[in-house]
Amino acid sequence: MRLLPTGRWAARLIPLLCLLLGAPSVMAQDDLNGLLPVTEAYKLSADASQHGVLKLHWTIAPDYYLYRGRMKFTGGDGVTLGEAQLPDGEKHHDEYLGDVETYHHGIDAQIPYTVVAGTPRLTLAVQYQGCHEVDPKICYPPHTEKLDLALPAGAGSSAAAAPAQEGFGAALRAVDAGGALGAGSAALPAEQAFRVEVLATAPDRLLLRWTMAKGYYLYRDQTALSVPEAPALKLVPAWPAGTTHGDEHFGQVTVYFDQVEVPVGIAGNLQGRRQLTVQAAFQGCQDGGICYPVMTRTLQVELPAAADTTAAAGTKDAATAAPETGLLLALLLAFGGGLILNLMPCVLPVLSIKAVSVLESGESPARARRHALLYTAGVLVSFAVVGGVIVGLRSAGHALGWGAQLQQPLVVAVLACVMFAVGLSMSGVVQFGASLGNTGASLANRTGPAGDFFTGVLAVVVASPCTAPFMGSALAYAFAAPIAAALAVFLMLGIGLALPFLLVGFVPSLARRLPRPGRWMETLKQVLAFPMYLTAVWLAWVLAQQRGADAIGLLLVAMVVLAMALWWFERSRGRGAFSRTLVLVLAVITAVPLYYLTRVPVPSRTTATVEGVVAYSPEKLAELRQAGTPVFVDMTADWCVTCKANEHAVLDTDAFRALLAKTGAVYMKGDWTDVNPTIAAFLQRYHSPGVPLYVVFPKGGGEGKQLPTVLTRGIVERALTEASR
Repeated sequence: MRLLPTGRWAARLIPLLCLLLGAPSVMAQDDLNGLLPVTEAYKLSADASQHGVLKLHWTIAPDYYLYRGRMKFTGGDGVTLGEAQLPDGEKHHDEYLGDVETYHHGIDAQIPYTVVAGTPRLTLAVQYQGCHEVDPKICYPPHTEKLDLALPAGAGSSAAAAPAQEGFGAALRAVDAGGALGAGSAALPAEQAFRVEVLATAPDRLLLRWTMAKGYYLYRDQTALSVPEAPALKLVPAWPAGTTHGDEHFGQVTVYFDQVEVPVGIAGNLQGRRQLTVQAAFQGCQDGGICYPVMTRTLQVELPAAADTTAAAGTKDAATAAPETGLLLALLLAFGGGLILNLMPCVLPVLSIKAVSVLESGESPARARRHALLYTAGVLVSFAVVGGVIVGLRSAGHALGWGAQLQQPLVVAVLACVMFAVGLSMSGVVQFGASLGNTGASLANRTGPAGDFFTGVLAVVVASPCTAPFMGSALAYAFAAPIAAALAVFLMLGIGLALPFLLVGFVPSLARRLPRPGRWMETLKQVLAFPMYLTAVWLAWVLAQQRGADAIGLLLVAMVVLAMALWWFERSRGRGAFSRTLVLVLAVITAVPLYYLTRVPVPSRTTATVEGVVAYSPEKLAELRQAGTPVFVDMTADWCVTCKANEHAVLDTDAFRALLAKTGAVYMKGDWTDVNPTIAAFLQRYHSPGVPLYVVFPKGGGEGKQLPTVLTRGIVERALTEASR
């Protein structure tokens, strides 16, 4: 074995001892000619002028280098540091330390930080280590510099602005394990990465819009909204569905990329305020990069008066005007709307159930009255619950409207299964009770009065995709009225829906006109099963629009298993416990594909796939109005039967397209099939209870004209002709 000369041993041992032991005795600089003092070899400067980010720069003398992996940063009192963002170094293999990265000439680093409220200065310790790479080859021991820097104005209040986020801000980090962002991915300043704006959509409603730079995202649950000048006012955001993101420190969180619009309700007494100062504290990250400390923005917004008709775009608009309908007129409209709702296609399948039930009870006036009362009770209770939920959530700032439950794919799938089960019962595959009137009890697996009650509940549930004439004005009044008046409107709507069966049950002369029960009724019952199947098919089509073919596959599996469960339920009557257990097992299995259906992602949807149709956006609408173009805005949804009827009769016709060309108008469509806060804000702006909503904007500016929910060619032609003048 050949021994190394003593000088070569020393040349290798001295750097190793310096690195591992940091022995100052080896580094007696007076004994090593030509070496610079450590602070001259590595000149460190610091810049704390940017709120929440400390910038460090080392100027490295020629023939010297710094180790990337030997840098450490420690915050002082009241200072919490995130992980330093360091560029990639020069990679090479060190014979003592293995694979390392080093820096020559210079290096820039950024360190996110937060400070406790009241902290006077930014203090921290910076440790680093480097070497001289030519003779004498030597490595300095680790060196620590203590920095004491002035904070930028307002930085000391960042923690107090959002106290719920203290723990979150302490974990600012780079996502990659080494803390490096990689070449060419330096983080943007917070003001460029996250832009926030606010506008008033009503006297008590705001719309906040965050716009993130490409590759950046906003945390939903790390956002706090407040009104510093009026702490009694509460801002209640209605967050839309976001993206589930796996966070290395906090698990599954909800984030937003690109842009998010959040309707915000103002709870409390505004006391005639025309201006509001909104403070938004929030946090976000660069995807694969740094996370920013809590950012606080102060925004000013002008509030329209209750009777002011100034639109958000700056032109006069009837959108912000409160509904002028009085309570008495609203009740009359609700009653008429509920009565007409009996003729709408949504309710007809359930009315088939009730019609046969009434025919079966024709032999007994007492049974007819009982059927009518229980059915009416189901209708009224359902409308009271729906009205209470909708009005309550609306008052809290959440975007929810008539038929909005059908925006949830699980609700659509469950309704499709219910309609399919009802159809199987009417076809004779399974019987839930002695009469068809008990079919509604399949919702609770009961017979007798429960069947009549739940038939009323089912009628209300399936009625929601339809909007009958008069209903729009009544519901718009209900959403803006006090809770007692709003509930009265919903109950009157229920009375109108239930009235025909109440009359049959309590007016003997009407009951005597009904055909007498007989064997023919079994055939009628089976014929009426087919509208149920068609309703299930329609709901499946709605689900396909919301979640695509994968969701339909899961729904079909659930329906097949449900059919098997009902078939075996009928076959197992009078059998032992094993047969009943098998029915229960099959029922549970039915829920499995429905669970996986909730996890199917939303497919990309593009409204403007039809020639001549422009997808709705507030920016595009403002652009068209500024250009003096008349605009026909159509807010629709795939589950809205009234919307589809209007499209078939008026909007999807050659005559309508010719009218657009003649008037120079643009057809703009918004799709509310899924939850969409931008469209929800537009609906709130016009006090619309849901879709359809049609608004025509004239070319000269001026007010947008809201059209009836049920369109005719004459109504549309007059509105567009006036708008083009």
